[in-house]
Amino acid sequence: MTDPVRIANCSGFYGDRLSAASEMVEDGDIDFLTGDWLAELTMLILARTQAKRPGGGYARTFVTQMEQVMGSCLDKGIRVVSNAGGLDPDSCAEAVAEVADKLGLSPTIAWVAGDNLLPRLDDLTAAGVDLAHMETGEPIGDTSRFISANAYLGCWGIVEALEGGADIVITGRTTDAAIVCGPAAWHHGWSRDDWDPLAGAVVAGHVIECGTQATGGNYSFFTEVAGMERTGFPWADVASDGSSVIGKHDGTGGEVSVGTVTSQLLYEIGPPAYLGPDVTARFDTINIEQAGVDRVSLSGIAGEPPPSTLKVSMNELGGYRNDVSVALTGLDIEAKARLVEDAFWLACPTDRDDFAEVTTRLVRTDKEDPASNEEAVALWRLTVKDPDEHKVGRVISSSVNELALATIPGMFGIGGGGARPFGVFRPALVPADLVPQHVAFLEGDRTIVESVAPTGVVEVVPATGPDAQRPDGDTTAVPIGHVVGARSGDKGGNANIGVFARTPAAWAWLDWFLTIDRLRTLLPEAADLEIDRYRLPSLMSLNFLIHGILQEGVAASTRQDGQAKGLGEWLRARVVDIPVELLG
Repeated sequence: MTDPVRIANCSGFYGDRLSAASEMVEDGDIDFLTGDWLAELTMLILARTQAKRPGGGYARTFVTQMEQVMGSCLDKGIRVVSNAGGLDPDSCAEAVAEVADKLGLSPTIAWVAGDNLLPRLDDLTAAGVDLAHMETGEPIGDTSRFISANAYLGCWGIVEALEGGADIVITGRTTDAAIVCGPAAWHHGWSRDDWDPLAGAVVAGHVIECGTQATGGNYSFFTEVAGMERTGFPWADVASDGSSVIGKHDGTGGEVSVGTVTSQLLYEIGPPAYLGPDVTARFDTINIEQAGVDRVSLSGIAGEPPPSTLKVSMNELGGYRNDVSVALTGLDIEAKARLVEDAFWLACPTDRDDFAEVTTRLVRTDKEDPASNEEAVALWRLTVKDPDEHKVGRVISSSVNELALATIPGMFGIGGGGARPFGVFRPALVPADLVPQHVAFLEGDRTIVESVAPTGVVEVVPATGPDAQRPDGDTTAVPIGHVVGARSGDKGGNANIGVFARTPAAWAWLDWFLTIDRLRTLLPEAADLEIDRYRLPSLMSLNFLIHGILQEGVAASTRQDGQAKGLGEWLRARVVDIPVELLG
């Protein structure tokens, strides 16, 4: 039996703390350094970068980090696995090699590709592959409009690269968890049908892939956590059976607790059967325990065979958008909003119906008897979208400017204005056997790793809890966040809200209280949308998936919070009747 392998994270997104790689390499013992750079929005950003600078569709900050830590990694035997390759993993590998040459170092560098389906879209559709929209079923249509199309690859290309002696492995669009699952599978020598160990590694990868979100970042109960000014990055000790211990380097800020880890487990998930290219990890079988100061153990995780398809992330340019906010100050807010909107459309030379899409909102951020100018301000927000840049640019700005001295008292603008391009996200599915992984070394060796995993049937017994029952006793009206935490995020055009309790009594009440109908009441923006509700008793948690609340994805969303990061905290702020006994 092999010893656990310590896999560290140094990036949760493109633009994360640049010094994190050095901190993880120099401030404690690790075996692997990993990082995640590829949010769905990032793929769109990289596609636009690539269009301006061919070969430049990768995370350049990763190259900077390699310049900082490459020598130490080689000296200490730390291997690096990163998906910073984005749309150009080969170019990223070459950039890292240039840094190595400048430093007088000679690491073995490999990259994993095969995820890029953009050049293959016409051939795939001609062969009868159905790339319809996963949510709506809309046919793919004209493929020429897409600027990126990438399948989510699994861990076995990474394993192949490590087996070939790679010191640094750079991938394109793998799943976030694959960069942890790959090192664990290689270290322990797992086979493709070691479902439970693979599932455990996927869960560990899910916890640490967003960096400091596992150590106190974005945590509902952050006021209880010390050192939040500079939270440490996490690592996972993954054992041969797939169980893991989540931790962080001693002396760093934040904390690793059942609460912080549970919160991250709920981030951007759907059903308890968490689908991936290597394994289906059952989040409803996770046993979580505090194993010491800043140490949390995850065990008992069951795995099932993966689906026969891979998810495909596709982006197209949706046109141009203009977002304008007009301040409405003091009294008569609703009347001021009506006047601004009516006057704007009289001033605008383009009829409202001639834009591809128009959204207006009155945002009541004002307070009664305001003690400051800012507390007196509400917003009238306008978003217009159209393929014509001129129509949503100067035309909109000029029309708003006409109102400056001619309509409401106290008028001024708050940010925004000007046409900017936006993208539309489209998820689809492709048969896994059509997307092999290509593993290449800078020295010239190349291999192909098939993406098809063995199939079979595994009987999984999920964790269960008592049937929810209405608790007895007196209640009082307070924000629900006094007794529950939440974590929310984007999943294409959908958003999830994971809600967790911290005591069995609070969990019994939460399970009874927070139904789909109750959620619709508490979050009116979701009242008319399809909502799924999933129970995770072993985590004392519920997960809600709200379909379509982000419209066509993050870049196209007209919500103020286009990534749904604050959706869970909005829910926690809502006042409900809570049993007094839970409010100790």
